[in-house]
Amino acid sequence: MASGRDDADAPVSAGAREVLDASNDAVALVSGAGVVVGWTRGAEALLGYCGPEVVGRSAAPLLAMPGDPARVAGVAERCRAGVGWNGLIPLRHRDGSRVEVDLRVSASFPVGADECFLISAREQRPRWTVGQSVLDGLLTRSPVGMAVMDPELRYLWLNDTLESLGGVPRDQRLGRRLSEVLPGIQADTIEALMRRVLTTGAPITDHEYAGWSWSDPHRQHAYSASFFPLVDAGNSVTGVCYMVLDVTERWNARRLLSLINEAGTGIGRTLDVMATAQELADFAVPRFADFVVVDLLEPVLSAEGQGTWLCDAGPARAKPVMRRAGMSSVREGCPEAVARIGDKVEFVPPPHSLSLLVSGEPVFVPVLDPNGHQWGGEEPARAARLREFGMHSLISVPMRARNTTLGLTTFVRSLNPVPFHQDDVLLARELVARAALCVDNARRYTREHTAAVTLQRSLLPHALTGGTALEVASYYLPADATDGVGGDWFDVIPLSGARVGLVVGDVVGHGISAAASMGRLRTAVQTLADMDLPPDELLAHLDDLVLRLSEEETGEETEDRTVTTFLGATCLYAVYDPVTRRCAMARAGHPPPVVVSPDGHVRYPELPAGPPLGLGGMAFEAMEIEIAENSLLGLFTDGLIEGADQDIDRGMARLGQVLSRPGTDLGTLCETAVRQLVPVPQPDDIALLLARTHTLDPGHVVSWEVPLDPAAVGELRDLATRQVTAWGLTDLAMTTELIVSELVTNAIRYAAPPIRLRLLRDARLTCEVADASSTAPRLRHARSTDEGGRGLFLVARLAHRWGARYTSEGKIIWAEQEIR
Repeated sequence: MASGRDDADAPVSAGAREVLDASNDAVALVSGAGVVVGWTRGAEALLGYCGPEVVGRSAAPLLAMPGDPARVAGVAERCRAGVGWNGLIPLRHRDGSRVEVDLRVSASFPVGADECFLISAREQRPRWTVGQSVLDGLLTRSPVGMAVMDPELRYLWLNDTLESLGGVPRDQRLGRRLSEVLPGIQADTIEALMRRVLTTGAPITDHEYAGWSWSDPHRQHAYSASFFPLVDAGNSVTGVCYMVLDVTERWNARRLLSLINEAGTGIGRTLDVMATAQELADFAVPRFADFVVVDLLEPVLSAEGQGTWLCDAGPARAKPVMRRAGMSSVREGCPEAVARIGDKVEFVPPPHSLSLLVSGEPVFVPVLDPNGHQWGGEEPARAARLREFGMHSLISVPMRARNTTLGLTTFVRSLNPVPFHQDDVLLARELVARAALCVDNARRYTREHTAAVTLQRSLLPHALTGGTALEVASYYLPADATDGVGGDWFDVIPLSGARVGLVVGDVVGHGISAAASMGRLRTAVQTLADMDLPPDELLAHLDDLVLRLSEEETGEETEDRTVTTFLGATCLYAVYDPVTRRCAMARAGHPPPVVVSPDGHVRYPELPAGPPLGLGGMAFEAMEIEIAENSLLGLFTDGLIEGADQDIDRGMARLGQVLSRPGTDLGTLCETAVRQLVPVPQPDDIALLLARTHTLDPGHVVSWEVPLDPAAVGELRDLATRQVTAWGLTDLAMTTELIVSELVTNAIRYAAPPIRLRLLRDARLTCEVADASSTAPRLRHARSTDEGGRGLFLVARLAHRWGARYTSEGKIIWAEQEIR
């Protein structure tokens, strides 16, 4: 069946093993009689015959060579012996063409009663041969620079590409070393790598480096070099071949990405406009430039405008008013600068004007000419600095973010002899764009923070007075600016009967919303306190208010639900009575007050904690304690005692130690306590309210039992008049007589016994009538024909203020008069 080259006795090589893979070969099944029994699609593709055309017919017509029965018989005998055969055989295609194939015949095997052979064929395609001239042209004209060095690292051969990359002619290289020809491209490092290849015989690939060449002396290039040994027939290293590729574009792109990534972590670490501007200048020097200045518009620095430019003399001026916000130089102290940090500057590179900032396009001046008319005429001071320090290349990029003009950043090179390239403009724009976004974020935050602080300070009390009952002092420490304004508040509220209300609270959250919520709660506490409510009832009403506010405060509406903002707060409210030296207090999730006795003993009353405001459905409990005269009462927010260790108990102990120091002015003690306990900025604001207690002189308080007899009104009126006169308040005797008469008369007529009249001389003169009735007094305007109903109306006209408060025994009607 076959003739031609016989490879049956040859060892099976790797190439031959490929032939054994019949997955893509033409395969046919031939019987021992030479008849085709099976025909595959691969065979059809190779020779063009479909199965019905060849199956059942002799395979001999498929051969494109004369028959050789003896050779065919020999091949069949080998295959019957289980050896198999392969060789190159020409076959005839259906179209009559000749197809050279590598034919394989398997060992024979039975198929039913017949003996069969599996025959596979693969077409032999002509191998490509390369002439010496083609190889020479490939090496010479390759886009990769190549060279051959001898064991002494001297040039033996180089192609045209390497000659153009280095800019040194071939005849000046041959026989010389790289360090002698191009010393500016890290020649020592490259020669060290080639020596390592000579020593180890191991190739080194893709070594990247930057350097200069005579072909482009004004621009730094980046190269990738690979080195491999040249080995002779005896496996000895006879030299080194190296290949060089210019990868400047890839190098610059990677450098750009690297610098941008670094800028993302090095610029904008704070929410301070000036600090961000300085971070930009520090980052760019010396990585990118030798001298950098950042000038920002005045409205940006003041946080009052939206980035619009301002002019001293109106719109007719061609240059905006800016301030130097940051600068950096490779020279210590930035001697190149004409203006210092904070100075007003009007620098825009000539001949440009305001349109530069509006358009946002950078100014690229690869070569500065300080002696030119533009610099010499418009910027003489800067032109002198350009000459003095050799500043030769400049890029100015407007700072813009969110369609807002912020300022101008200028990059200059002086010590670096390489001028800026067009690629550097892209990097400058990217750096300034990132910094501009950070500056704008800081500007927006500063504006909001300033508004929140202003709002908060306007809502806090500007002056505190505890009357004669308390000496008070306060200290408020805002939270760290990065964490926003908190919602801490405090207040001192004068009450009837010479009593004083003390309150301190903390609203959850930060920012303007927290400050606004604080103001609403402080106003509510003042209103509720003016109603003379006990501490526990006051907190209950305040809790209801917080619940209503929480329902009103709705956040963003999503597709499936509405987010309700929870308005939470804590509060401590205390009422001190200088007559009884007793203090009633209640708290809603707030730390208890600290009490320091005159002998320095510190205690924290075990006041029921109560739930925070805003939870609803839970009761508050009040507690009353007696406080010795000249004791210190301290109310504070949790930020004062949390500390760095977040240990509340230790913080309360430290607070007690500080407040127990004797002989310290109350205001000084208040500030000292906060500064000592909170030495560094904290994420939460802090409020401390201190009150030193006093007792009302017993001689300034008198009281009388009131019998249920209208005739007793005259006697009580005389007693009150004589007492007021004895206190030296003769000018108030008549009005006091009228007030006592009306209040006592009403109590005898409408109230339940026991009834008691009390006069107190404090900052004001107070008249109180207590009874066992809980009926509220009602002020009404009597008609001209009515015989009564004018009593409370008369009291309201004569007194500075009047009101009623309820006690466990009933109520007290009181009226106060100003002491001149």
